[in-house]
Amino acid sequence: MTEAIVASAGTETVDSLRPLAVLLVPLLTVGLIFLSKNRPNVREGWSILAAVAMFGIVASMVPDVLEGRVHETDLGFFVEGIELMLRADELGMLFALVASGLYVVTAIYSIGYMRGHHEPFQTRFFAMLCASVGAALGVAFASNLFMLLVFYEVLTLATYPLVAHDESEEARISGYKYLAYALSGGLAIFGGMLAIYWLTGSITFTRGGIEGIAEVAAADPWAARGAFALLAGGFAVKAGVMPFHSWLPSAMVAPTPVSGLLHAVAVVKAGAFGVARTVIDVFGPGAVADIGMGLPLTIAAGATILIASLFALRQDNLKARLAYSTIAQLSYIVLGLSLLSQMGLMGGLLHIPAHAFSKLTLFLCAGALYVQLDVKYISEMAGVGKRMPITMGAFGLASFSMAGIPLMAGFVSKWHLIWGGAEAGYLLVVPLLVISGALNVGYFWPIVYTAFFESEDAAGQKPVLENPFGGSPGERAYRPDGGTSPDDDQHEDHDHHGRPELPPADGWDRSDWRGGETTPLLLVPLMTTATLMLLFGVAPDYVVFFDLIEGIVDGAMEVSE
Repeated sequence: MTEAIVASAGTETVDSLRPLAVLLVPLLTVGLIFLSKNRPNVREGWSILAAVAMFGIVASMVPDVLEGRVHETDLGFFVEGIELMLRADELGMLFALVASGLYVVTAIYSIGYMRGHHEPFQTRFFAMLCASVGAALGVAFASNLFMLLVFYEVLTLATYPLVAHDESEEARISGYKYLAYALSGGLAIFGGMLAIYWLTGSITFTRGGIEGIAEVAAADPWAARGAFALLAGGFAVKAGVMPFHSWLPSAMVAPTPVSGLLHAVAVVKAGAFGVARTVIDVFGPGAVADIGMGLPLTIAAGATILIASLFALRQDNLKARLAYSTIAQLSYIVLGLSLLSQMGLMGGLLHIPAHAFSKLTLFLCAGALYVQLDVKYISEMAGVGKRMPITMGAFGLASFSMAGIPLMAGFVSKWHLIWGGAEAGYLLVVPLLVISGALNVGYFWPIVYTAFFESEDAAGQKPVLENPFGGSPGERAYRPDGGTSPDDDQHEDHDHHGRPELPPADGWDRSDWRGGETTPLLLVPLMTTATLMLLFGVAPDYVVFFDLIEGIVDGAMEVSE
């Protein structure tokens, strides 16, 4: 591959085909997957090869990016002033490393899950999963708002078949809801892009803010506020910021690998990444502070953290509880970005990989429980730690990380957020994070306790609060999205839809820590993500994400001063 190094505007750029190659791999693989529909082993082999290739190409650019060299692929112009360019800078590499690396894990896990649960439409599933990750990498490497919006919308369309995978009425409704929310957010982003172009004459991402944005913020602050609100609000839809969150719990109807990768890594992180691009590379922290939009974003993020945590307390469906936890945790990223301080930005960006490792571990554990034991509800999990000790051990560690326990990945980001709040003068951020940590313990610890310390004959409803925030639903069942259902699908009677009574009356079969509790295709991926989570928590300075984030924040703050 021929590459030329060019110095431009104080940044050393490398004319390279690697950003384009990352996107061509999934494009080619989708076709190969469909062509191999009658040969499952070959079809799934293509998925794994594509995942490894995508991650390998992304990883190959890391040394250059850490040394200040940015890989670019110039594809010409869309119209005058809007380049069709892919650019692998530090912020893009952060998202790309997370998405491509965890796709390798999820591609392997998906084979065990889809086969173990005998899911239909497997060819379409693997093809769209690959396409979705490819679109997420396009979002990461977009050099301007136009390119980002194109890949952002491709991501929406590629993930719709995954949300509506089983083609049931509930899945179709959830899919339509997801499309309505996501496309509406995209429309807001389009409006914000037009406003930025009208105000500055450019939509190209620039560390510390697009050229001329500071002058616009000073001369016409209300126009700048409107553009910021459109962009941040549009991206906030996929980031699950309330009140734009309702699609996410509904989308948990999708298979667990979809919930894990797309709702802990790719889709929701694309929304949070968009907010990061807006704050750091469109406006810059200085301009956001000048127009006074940091505080409203902080309030929205703080309210989402607390309210979503309260909703999580009421869920007995395991994936529903994880969904509301995701909504709360994503707003830690938005909170850090809104603080506009060095430590705050560090904390928000550090939570991208910290949350990805931890939440993906939780979802993979939930999927293993479902495939192996048909467990969907927390009140069915009494004593399940005896049957699946490694799975539930990983679940426990990931729960501790989400709560911000020291030596876990979540502690690293939340520690920076606490100091970022103090640095920005928002002292209420400190009690907010303490309270949210306690709420995390409140909705995760009962699951761990039930699995390891409760006997099978002590099973019962496990939401922490009484109605309307939790407890036994009585005559009406609360749906994961907060609505109600006339037919009690919340399993007051565990025999509904032919499912067995869980936990079994004679107790779970015991398993030991040497494995054998489930197939390696499920067990190895969740152990891998749990290990990455621990490494990030124990030695964050030695993980590449930390160096990337330091470079991003230092560059943004230097320009804003």
